[in-house]
Parts: sequence; C-alpha cells; structure tokens
Amino acid sequence: MSKESNNVLEVCNSRYQEIYGNYNISMNKKIIVSHFGEFSQDLVNSISNGVEEAMLDAGDRKGTVKRMFSILVEGLQNIRLHGEKDEDGNQASFLLIGQDDGEYLVTLANLIYNTNRQVIEDRLSEINSYDEKQVKSLYMEVLTNGIISNKGGAGLGFITMAMKSKNKLNFNMHQINDSLSCFSIEIKIDR
Repeated sequence: MSKESNNVLEVCNSRYQEIYGNYNISMNKKIIVSHFGEFSQDLVNSISNGVEEAMLDAGDRKGTVKRMFSILVEGLQNIRLHGEKDEDGNQASFLLIGQDDGEYLVTLANLIYNTNRQVIEDRLSEINSYDEKQVKSLYMEVLTNGIISNKGGAGLGFITMAMKSKNKLNFNMHQINDSLSCFSIEIKIDR
C-alpha cells in the first residue's frame, strides 16, 4: 500500500471514529449499524434488509421503515457507484446508523475528487434551502427532465434523501490531499 493511500484510509477512518464517538457519547445514540470499507452489492442488500428487519422488530411504523430503506438504498448505491478510489484502488467509505427514542441518524461517507466539491456543496445548499413542497417539486422536475451524469445518475440521490427524511441534509467535506476529500452526509429520520 502506498504512503498516499495509507494517508487517505487513515483520514477517512479518523472521521469514521470521530462520528462513531459522537453518536455513542455526546448524542447518546445506540449504534445499530456501522461499517468502514467497501460496499459490495451483497453488503448493500444485507445492510438494507437487516436494518428494515431491526426497525420492524423495534416497533417502528412502516412509513418510517420505508423512508429509511429508500435512504439507505439510495445512499449506499451512491457510494458504490459514485465513490472515488485512492491511487491504490481503495474505496474508503463508511456507514453509521444511530438511534434514540426520537430519531435515527444515518451518516454515509465516501471519497470525492476535490474538483467536484463545489458542485456537490452547491447542490446540497440548494436542496437545503427548499421547504418540503419545493423538494418534492424539484424531485419531479429532475425525474422528468433529469440530465444524466457521466456516471449514469440524474442527480436524484440527494433530492430523494431530503424528500424521504423530511429534514435538511447535514454534510461535511474534509480535504485529504490535493485530489481527494472525505465527503460525509448525515440524514435525520424522525421516528
């Protein structure tokens, strides 16, 4: 493993540990899922189904479970398809889900190229400036007139997460080096 790659993994893992600690200690959240590393399609399916089952067992309403499932599938597929890799081909990504009596917090993170930072920040700031009705309208507009990105997406991921969570999307970009940043997004789902 190259020195550069090692640094990328260290920075992402440090961010993962920081968020894990925040959930556990300062937010007093019970961590129900945590994973650091790559996400295969089988792992995405397993996590999504396992969380759905755990939520139903915990007595969450079916509507809340469906919203969580949509957010997880969208977020994890975004990591799989759009998460960048370091110079050694590692995809340093993570997922944390914490819960308490009132809410679930889902944090998803992956590598992005610094050249894409501004576009992502602008898009998320735009989505966060909208109310619930405007988010739904934007969703329909992009669904109908969406321009397909170079990786096959129409930009619906963040809009879907905002629409399903019914909350603002908190995000952070931690620059690792000249080319990569660790991008994380936190989604709150009210129980």
